[in-house]
Amino acid sequence: MIKAIAVDMDGTFLNTQKTYDEERFERIFQQLKTQQIKFIAASGNQYAKLKSIFGERAMYFVAENGAVIYEGDKLYDYQTFDRDFYQQVVDYLNIERGINNLIVCGLSSAYILKENPESFKKDAHFYYRQLEEIHSLQHLPEDEYVKIAFNINRETHPTLDEDLKARFNGKLEFVSSGHDSIDIIIPGVTKGNALKRLLNTWQLDASELMAFGDANNDLDMLLLAEHSYVMENSEDHSLFEAAKHVAPSNDKQGVLSVIESEVLNKPI
Repeated sequence: MIKAIAVDMDGTFLNTQKTYDEERFERIFQQLKTQQIKFIAASGNQYAKLKSIFGERAMYFVAENGAVIYEGDKLYDYQTFDRDFYQQVVDYLNIERGINNLIVCGLSSAYILKENPESFKKDAHFYYRQLEEIHSLQHLPEDEYVKIAFNINRETHPTLDEDLKARFNGKLEFVSSGHDSIDIIIPGVTKGNALKRLLNTWQLDASELMAFGDANNDLDMLLLAEHSYVMENSEDHSLFEAAKHVAPSNDKQGVLSVIESEVLNKPI
């Protein structure tokens, strides 16, 4: 029996317009609550962004690719980089590799440079509701840091992935949330591991977990969940091998359809 459902956001729960059928979801969410099935938004997004999507619903949020977990408005659990090491990585990307369009992600806020292009700022503000502009990446605000997000230009930085691994010798990992969007994360701090911690707290087994995803940063939670679904719109072939099922695309409200059919016993 399914006791918890974990859902990625972009490309999975949200459609191409970054919206969802709120009336339909509210009906489903209330039925899940009645059956005491936990609903978890599991995303690379910032908690404040996830909260803006779901409002005041009493649910769980696995944010920043598993580094931060909230239960409603309550900070439930988090893991952060060593501050000195984090600054070394930022300096390497910014100074040695000349990458200015970085989003440095703290527990309290995310930060970008004031000098960044307006187009970059617009995108950053869309995904990070708590976002501050700063003068220098070498003098970061007092915060606890959980992630670095940026887009790799594969033409100008064709070996950046390998260079980062060699330079920092396994002390960081990176996952993709789609196309050339890269998140540098703490090794082992992933959506799947965050879900393991929650399952252990709830005394649930992976056989009672349903999970949906479409990108590389969803891989380990799909491998964890007994009831795993890759979205048919996914462009990551490894997910089709990892997941046990394929859900209709995000533009067909595939997540809601599967939950209705397989959990709430309603026809698709």
